[in-house]
Amino acid sequence: MGDRLNLDHAATTPMVPAAAQALADSFARWANPSSPHAEGRASRAAIERARGRITAAYGWAGECIFTSGASEAIAIACTRANADAVLVSATEHEAVLRAVPDSERLPVLADGTLDRAALEAALARTPDRALVAVQWGNNETGVLQPLAEIARIVHAAGGLLLADAAQMPVGWDDHDLPQDHADFIAISGHKRGGPIGIGALLVRDLTTLHPSGGQERGYRGGTENMPGAVAFQAALDTPEDLIYMADLRDHLDVLIAEAGGDPIASTAERRTPLIGAYRMPGVAAATQLIRFDLAGIAVSAGAACSSGSMRPSHVLAQMGIAAADAGEVIRVSFGRETGADDIARFVAAWREIAGELRAQPSAPDQRL
Repeated sequence: MGDRLNLDHAATTPMVPAAAQALADSFARWANPSSPHAEGRASRAAIERARGRITAAYGWAGECIFTSGASEAIAIACTRANADAVLVSATEHEAVLRAVPDSERLPVLADGTLDRAALEAALARTPDRALVAVQWGNNETGVLQPLAEIARIVHAAGGLLLADAAQMPVGWDDHDLPQDHADFIAISGHKRGGPIGIGALLVRDLTTLHPSGGQERGYRGGTENMPGAVAFQAALDTPEDLIYMADLRDHLDVLIAEAGGDPIASTAERRTPLIGAYRMPGVAAATQLIRFDLAGIAVSAGAACSSGSMRPSHVLAQMGIAAADAGEVIRVSFGRETGADDIARFVAAWREIAGELRAQPSAPDQRL
Protein backbone atom coordinates (compact mmCIF):
# COMPACT_ATOMS: atom_id res chain seq x y z
CA MET A 1 0.00 0.00 0.00
CA GLY A 2 3.01 2.30 0.13
CA ASP A 3 3.40 5.12 2.60
CA ARG A 4 -0.19 5.35 3.78
CA LEU A 5 -1.32 7.89 6.36
CA ASN A 6 -4.11 6.84 8.74
CA LEU A 7 -6.24 9.75 9.91
CA ASP A 8 -9.30 7.61 10.58
CA HIS A 9 -8.49 6.35 14.05
CA ALA A 10 -12.03 7.02 15.31
CA ALA A 11 -13.22 4.16 13.08
CA THR A 12 -10.60 1.86 14.54
CA THR A 13 -7.04 2.37 15.62
CA PRO A 14 -4.32 -0.25 15.07
CA MET A 15 -3.54 -2.57 17.93
CA VAL A 16 -0.61 -1.35 19.97
CA PRO A 17 2.29 -3.84 20.18
CA ALA A 18 1.64 -4.58 23.85
CA ALA A 19 -1.97 -5.53 23.08
CA ALA A 20 -0.98 -7.72 20.13
CA GLN A 21 1.58 -9.51 22.28
CA ALA A 22 -0.89 -9.95 25.14
CA LEU A 23 -3.46 -11.37 22.71
CA ALA A 24 -0.97 -13.90 21.30
CA ASP A 25 0.24 -14.92 24.77
CA SER A 26 -3.33 -15.33 26.02
CA PHE A 27 -4.36 -17.55 23.12
CA ALA A 28 -1.33 -19.71 23.84
CA ARG A 29 -2.71 -20.42 27.34
CA TRP A 30 -6.39 -20.18 26.49
CA ALA A 31 -8.95 -22.14 28.48
CA ASN A 32 -12.60 -21.54 29.22
CA PRO A 33 -12.70 -19.23 32.27
CA SER A 34 -15.79 -21.05 33.55
CA SER A 35 -14.08 -24.45 33.61
CA PRO A 36 -13.25 -25.73 37.11
CA HIS A 37 -9.87 -27.28 36.26
CA ALA A 38 -6.50 -25.58 36.78
CA GLU A 39 -6.35 -24.20 33.25
CA GLY A 40 -9.83 -22.73 33.55
CA ARG A 41 -9.01 -21.21 36.92
CA ALA A 42 -5.88 -19.61 35.48
CA SER A 43 -7.92 -18.15 32.64
CA ARG A 44 -10.49 -16.87 35.14
CA ALA A 45 -7.74 -15.21 37.17
CA ALA A 46 -6.41 -13.51 34.02
CA ILE A 47 -9.79 -12.10 33.05
CA GLU A 48 -10.42 -10.84 36.59
CA ARG A 49 -7.03 -9.12 36.67
CA ALA A 50 -7.89 -7.44 33.35
CA ARG A 51 -11.28 -6.41 34.73
CA GLY A 52 -9.68 -4.79 37.75
CA ARG A 53 -7.03 -2.97 35.77
CA ILE A 54 -9.50 -1.65 33.18
CA THR A 55 -11.82 -0.24 35.84
CA ALA A 56 -8.82 1.27 37.61
CA ALA A 57 -7.60 2.85 34.36
CA TYR A 58 -10.95 4.60 33.94
CA GLY A 59 -11.20 5.46 37.63
CA TRP A 60 -14.39 3.42 37.93
CA ALA A 61 -15.57 2.25 41.34
CA GLY A 62 -18.47 0.11 40.09
CA GLU A 63 -18.83 -3.12 38.14
CA CYS A 64 -17.44 -4.08 34.72
CA ILE A 65 -19.33 -6.43 32.39
CA PHE A 66 -17.24 -7.54 29.41
CA THR A 67 -19.06 -7.46 26.05
CA SER A 68 -18.21 -7.93 22.38
CA GLY A 69 -17.85 -4.16 21.99
CA ALA A 70 -19.47 -0.83 22.74
CA SER A 71 -22.51 -1.59 20.56
CA GLU A 72 -23.43 -4.61 22.67
CA ALA A 73 -22.75 -2.67 25.86
CA ILE A 74 -25.11 0.07 24.66
CA ALA A 75 -27.79 -2.47 23.73
CA ILE A 76 -27.61 -4.11 27.17
CA ALA A 77 -27.97 -0.79 28.98
CA CYS A 78 -30.70 0.56 26.70
CA THR A 79 -32.86 -2.57 26.82
CA ARG A 80 -32.16 -3.96 30.28
CA ALA A 81 -31.74 -0.92 32.53
CA ASN A 82 -34.25 -0.71 35.36
CA ALA A 83 -36.10 2.11 33.63
CA ASP A 84 -39.54 2.61 32.11
CA ALA A 85 -38.59 4.99 29.29
CA VAL A 86 -35.50 5.83 27.25
CA LEU A 87 -34.56 9.33 26.14
CA VAL A 88 -31.65 9.81 23.74
CA SER A 89 -29.96 12.83 22.27
CA ALA A 90 -30.69 13.29 18.57
CA THR A 91 -26.97 13.12 17.71
CA GLU A 92 -26.31 9.70 19.23
CA HIS A 93 -24.36 6.99 17.45
CA GLU A 94 -26.39 4.63 15.28
CA ALA A 95 -25.78 1.88 17.85
CA VAL A 96 -28.01 3.76 20.30
CA LEU A 97 -30.64 4.69 17.75
CA ARG A 98 -30.89 1.07 16.57
CA ALA A 99 -31.09 -0.30 20.12
CA VAL A 100 -34.10 1.87 21.03
CA PRO A 101 -35.68 2.99 17.75
CA ASP A 102 -38.88 4.17 19.44
CA SER A 103 -37.17 6.28 22.10
CA GLU A 104 -37.84 9.99 22.42
CA ARG A 105 -35.14 12.04 20.68
CA LEU A 106 -33.86 15.10 22.50
CA PRO A 107 -32.67 18.09 20.43
CA VAL A 108 -29.21 19.57 20.61
CA LEU A 109 -28.08 23.18 20.45
CA ALA A 110 -26.13 24.64 17.54
CA ASP A 111 -22.86 23.75 19.29
CA GLY A 112 -23.86 20.08 19.41
CA THR A 113 -24.51 19.88 23.15
CA LEU A 114 -27.76 18.55 24.52
CA ASP A 115 -30.59 21.04 24.95
CA ARG A 116 -30.89 20.88 28.73
CA ALA A 117 -34.24 22.68 28.81
CA ALA A 118 -35.66 20.05 26.45
CA LEU A 119 -34.20 17.34 28.67
CA GLU A 120 -35.88 18.77 31.77
CA ALA A 121 -39.19 19.05 29.92
CA ALA A 122 -38.98 15.46 28.65
CA LEU A 123 -38.18 14.13 32.11
CA ALA A 124 -41.11 16.08 33.53
CA ARG A 125 -43.40 14.35 31.01
CA THR A 126 -42.06 10.93 31.97
CA PRO A 127 -43.98 9.68 35.02
CA ASP A 128 -41.58 6.85 35.77
CA ARG A 129 -37.81 6.38 35.83
CA ALA A 130 -36.11 7.23 32.55
CA LEU A 131 -32.76 6.18 31.10
CA VAL A 132 -31.05 9.07 29.29
CA ALA A 133 -28.36 8.19 26.73
CA VAL A 134 -25.73 10.71 25.61
CA GLN A 135 -22.26 10.42 24.09
CA TRP A 136 -19.20 11.54 26.01
CA GLY A 137 -17.70 12.92 22.80
CA ASN A 138 -19.46 12.88 19.46
CA ASN A 139 -17.90 10.43 17.02
CA GLU A 140 -18.32 12.83 14.08
CA THR A 141 -17.51 16.26 15.53
CA GLY A 142 -15.67 15.50 18.77
CA VAL A 143 -18.00 17.78 20.76
CA LEU A 144 -18.05 16.87 24.46
CA GLN A 145 -21.31 16.85 26.38
CA PRO A 146 -21.62 18.72 29.72
CA LEU A 147 -22.13 15.47 31.62
CA ALA A 148 -22.07 16.96 35.11
CA GLU A 149 -24.97 19.26 34.28
CA ILE A 150 -26.85 16.55 32.39
CA ALA A 151 -26.37 14.08 35.26
CA ARG A 152 -27.64 16.63 37.76
CA ILE A 153 -30.85 17.05 35.77
CA VAL A 154 -31.30 13.30 35.19
CA HIS A 155 -30.64 12.27 38.77
CA ALA A 156 -32.84 15.03 40.18
CA ALA A 157 -35.69 13.46 38.23
CA GLY A 158 -34.81 9.99 39.53
CA GLY A 159 -33.40 8.84 36.20
CA LEU A 160 -30.32 6.96 35.06
CA LEU A 161 -27.58 8.20 32.74
CA LEU A 162 -25.83 6.11 30.06
CA ALA A 163 -22.67 7.57 28.52
CA ASP A 164 -21.43 6.18 25.21
CA ALA A 165 -17.68 6.56 25.78
CA ALA A 166 -16.43 4.31 22.99
CA GLN A 167 -14.05 7.07 21.84
CA MET A 168 -12.87 8.03 25.34
CA PRO A 169 -9.14 7.59 26.09
CA VAL A 170 -7.84 7.09 29.59
CA GLY A 171 -5.85 9.82 31.27
CA TRP A 172 -7.71 12.79 29.77
CA ASP A 173 -7.51 15.44 32.49
CA ASP A 174 -11.04 16.81 32.48
CA HIS A 175 -13.51 17.88 35.16
CA ASP A 176 -16.50 16.39 33.36
CA LEU A 177 -15.84 12.71 32.71
CA PRO A 178 -18.43 9.90 32.48
CA GLN A 179 -16.91 7.98 35.39
CA ASP A 180 -17.75 10.89 37.68
CA HIS A 181 -21.41 11.20 36.68
CA ALA A 182 -22.86 8.31 34.64
CA ASP A 183 -24.66 5.21 35.89
CA PHE A 184 -23.62 3.18 32.82
CA ILE A 185 -20.63 3.66 30.50
CA ALA A 186 -20.04 1.82 27.22
CA ILE A 187 -16.40 1.43 26.19
CA SER A 188 -14.65 -0.23 23.26
CA GLY A 189 -11.35 -2.08 22.89
CA HIS A 190 -10.54 -1.48 19.23
CA LYS A 191 -11.07 2.28 19.51
CA ARG A 192 -8.22 2.50 22.02
CA GLY A 193 -5.58 0.21 20.54
CA GLY A 194 -6.98 -3.13 21.63
CA PRO A 195 -8.46 -5.90 19.47
CA ILE A 196 -11.89 -5.99 17.89
CA GLY A 197 -14.51 -8.10 19.61
CA ILE A 198 -14.05 -6.77 23.14
CA GLY A 199 -15.66 -3.94 25.05
CA ALA A 200 -17.38 -3.41 28.35
CA LEU A 201 -20.37 -1.96 30.09
CA LEU A 202 -19.37 -0.20 33.28
CA VAL A 203 -22.24 -0.32 35.79
CA ARG A 204 -22.34 1.78 38.93
CA ASP A 205 -24.97 -0.37 40.66
CA LEU A 206 -25.96 -3.80 39.36
CA THR A 207 -29.43 -3.45 40.89
CA THR A 208 -30.21 -0.91 38.14
CA LEU A 209 -29.71 -3.59 35.45
CA HIS A 210 -31.91 -6.63 34.83
CA PRO A 211 -29.82 -9.85 34.72
CA SER A 212 -30.09 -12.24 31.79
CA GLY A 213 -28.37 -15.32 33.15
CA GLY A 214 -25.18 -16.89 31.85
CA GLN A 215 -21.71 -15.49 32.38
CA GLU A 216 -20.40 -12.11 33.54
CA ARG A 217 -22.10 -12.28 36.93
CA GLY A 218 -25.30 -13.37 35.21
CA TYR A 219 -25.57 -10.26 33.01
CA ARG A 220 -24.31 -11.67 29.69
CA GLY A 221 -24.38 -15.06 28.03
CA GLY A 222 -21.55 -16.71 26.15
CA THR A 223 -18.01 -17.80 26.89
CA GLU A 224 -15.87 -14.99 28.23
CA ASN A 225 -13.27 -13.54 25.88
CA MET A 226 -10.23 -13.77 28.13
CA PRO A 227 -7.64 -13.00 25.40
CA GLY A 228 -9.60 -9.95 24.29
CA ALA A 229 -9.97 -8.64 27.83
CA VAL A 230 -6.26 -9.07 28.58
CA ALA A 231 -5.31 -7.35 25.31
CA PHE A 232 -7.79 -4.51 25.99
CA GLN A 233 -6.16 -3.96 29.36
CA ALA A 234 -2.70 -3.93 27.76
CA ALA A 235 -3.86 -1.28 25.29
CA LEU A 236 -5.14 0.96 28.09
CA ASP A 237 -1.80 0.52 29.85
CA THR A 238 -0.11 2.05 26.77
CA PRO A 239 -0.05 5.85 27.22
CA GLU A 240 -1.49 8.37 24.78
CA ASP A 241 -0.10 11.90 24.65
CA LEU A 242 -3.49 13.57 24.69
CA ILE A 243 -2.23 17.10 25.26
CA TYR A 244 -0.04 16.79 22.18
CA MET A 245 -2.96 15.48 20.12
CA ALA A 246 -5.20 18.32 21.33
CA ASP A 247 -2.53 20.78 20.19
CA LEU A 248 -2.32 19.02 16.82
CA ARG A 249 -6.09 19.20 16.39
CA ASP A 250 -6.15 22.89 17.28
CA HIS A 251 -3.30 23.54 14.83
CA LEU A 252 -5.17 21.65 12.12
CA ASP A 253 -8.25 23.80 12.76
CA VAL A 254 -6.18 26.92 12.10
CA LEU A 255 -4.51 25.53 8.96
CA ILE A 256 -7.80 24.36 7.45
CA ALA A 257 -9.39 27.77 8.07
CA GLU A 258 -6.38 29.46 6.43
CA ALA A 259 -6.82 27.14 3.44
CA GLY A 260 -10.42 28.27 2.98
CA GLY A 261 -12.02 25.35 4.81
CA ASP A 262 -14.55 25.39 7.60
CA PRO A 263 -13.65 23.60 10.85
CA ILE A 264 -16.92 22.30 12.28
CA ALA A 265 -17.63 23.05 15.97
CA SER A 266 -14.17 24.55 16.41
CA THR A 267 -15.67 27.19 18.71
CA ALA A 268 -17.32 24.59 20.96
CA GLU A 269 -16.31 25.01 24.57
CA ARG A 270 -15.00 21.45 24.90
CA ARG A 271 -14.00 18.80 22.36
CA THR A 272 -12.17 15.51 22.45
CA PRO A 273 -8.52 15.91 21.42
CA LEU A 274 -8.84 13.06 18.93
CA ILE A 275 -11.50 14.15 16.40
CA GLY A 276 -12.02 17.08 14.05
CA ALA A 277 -14.58 17.67 11.29
CA TYR A 278 -13.82 19.89 8.30
CA ARG A 279 -15.85 21.24 5.40
CA MET A 280 -14.26 21.79 2.00
CA PRO A 281 -16.72 24.25 0.37
CA GLY A 282 -17.85 23.24 -3.09
CA VAL A 283 -16.45 19.69 -2.95
CA ALA A 284 -18.60 16.71 -2.01
CA ALA A 285 -17.33 14.53 0.81
CA ALA A 286 -17.46 11.45 -1.41
CA THR A 287 -15.13 13.15 -3.88
CA GLN A 288 -12.79 14.18 -1.09
CA LEU A 289 -12.60 10.63 0.28
CA ILE A 290 -11.60 9.31 -3.12
CA ARG A 291 -8.99 11.98 -3.69
CA PHE A 292 -7.47 11.66 -0.23
CA ASP A 293 -7.39 7.90 -0.63
CA LEU A 294 -5.56 8.26 -3.94
CA ALA A 295 -3.12 10.55 -2.13
CA GLY A 296 -2.51 7.76 0.40
CA ILE A 297 -4.54 9.33 3.23
CA ALA A 298 -7.38 7.58 5.04
CA VAL A 299 -10.15 9.83 6.38
CA SER A 300 -13.91 9.34 6.64
CA ALA A 301 -17.19 11.15 6.11
CA GLY A 302 -19.02 11.02 9.43
CA ALA A 303 -19.20 7.71 11.28
CA ALA A 304 -17.35 4.83 9.65
CA CYS A 305 -20.37 2.56 10.07
CA SER A 306 -22.44 4.80 7.77
CA SER A 307 -19.86 6.57 5.58
CA GLY A 308 -20.00 3.82 2.97
CA SER A 309 -23.64 4.61 2.31
CA MET A 310 -22.91 8.37 2.16
CA ARG A 311 -26.20 9.07 3.91
CA PRO A 312 -26.58 12.66 5.12
CA SER A 313 -25.16 13.09 8.61
CA HIS A 314 -27.94 13.22 11.19
CA VAL A 315 -25.43 14.77 13.61
CA LEU A 316 -24.71 17.79 11.41
CA ALA A 317 -28.37 18.13 10.49
CA GLN A 318 -29.36 18.28 14.16
CA MET A 319 -26.76 21.01 14.69
CA GLY A 320 -28.56 23.10 12.08
CA ILE A 321 -25.98 22.69 9.31
CA ALA A 322 -27.57 22.81 5.86
CA ALA A 323 -27.64 19.51 3.99
CA ALA A 324 -25.56 20.87 1.11
CA ASP A 325 -22.86 22.07 3.53
CA ALA A 326 -22.99 18.87 5.59
CA GLY A 327 -22.37 16.90 2.40
CA GLU A 328 -18.97 18.59 2.14
CA VAL A 329 -17.69 17.59 5.60
CA ILE A 330 -15.09 14.93 6.35
CA ARG A 331 -13.78 13.64 9.66
CA VAL A 332 -10.11 13.53 10.65
CA SER A 333 -9.16 11.53 13.74
CA PHE A 334 -5.85 10.96 15.47
CA GLY A 335 -4.03 8.04 17.09
CA ARG A 336 -0.93 7.47 19.14
CA GLU A 337 1.41 7.69 16.16
CA THR A 338 -0.09 10.86 14.58
CA GLY A 339 2.46 13.66 14.41
CA ALA A 340 3.03 17.17 13.11
CA ASP A 341 4.42 15.87 9.81
CA ASP A 342 1.17 13.98 9.24
CA ILE A 343 -0.84 17.16 9.73
CA ALA A 344 1.40 19.00 7.27
CA ARG A 345 0.95 16.23 4.71
CA PHE A 346 -2.81 16.24 5.11
CA VAL A 347 -3.07 20.02 4.78
CA ALA A 348 -0.87 19.98 1.67
CA ALA A 349 -3.18 17.39 0.11
CA TRP A 350 -6.22 19.42 1.21
CA ARG A 351 -4.89 22.53 -0.53
CA GLU A 352 -4.11 20.61 -3.71
CA ILE A 353 -7.50 18.88 -3.85
CA ALA A 354 -9.45 22.02 -3.00
CA GLY A 355 -7.52 24.12 -5.50
CA GLU A 356 -7.97 21.67 -8.33
CA LEU A 357 -11.65 20.91 -7.78
CA ARG A 358 -12.71 24.47 -7.04
CA ALA A 359 -11.28 25.39 -10.43
CA GLN A 360 -14.09 23.23 -11.91
CA PRO A 361 -17.16 24.73 -10.17
CA SER A 362 -19.64 23.41 -12.70
CA ALA A 363 -18.22 19.90 -12.98
CA PRO A 364 -21.23 17.56 -12.81
CA ASP A 365 -19.50 14.96 -10.66
CA GLN A 366 -18.58 17.25 -7.78
CA ARG A 367 -21.91 16.86 -6.01
CA LEU A 368 -23.74 13.67 -5.09
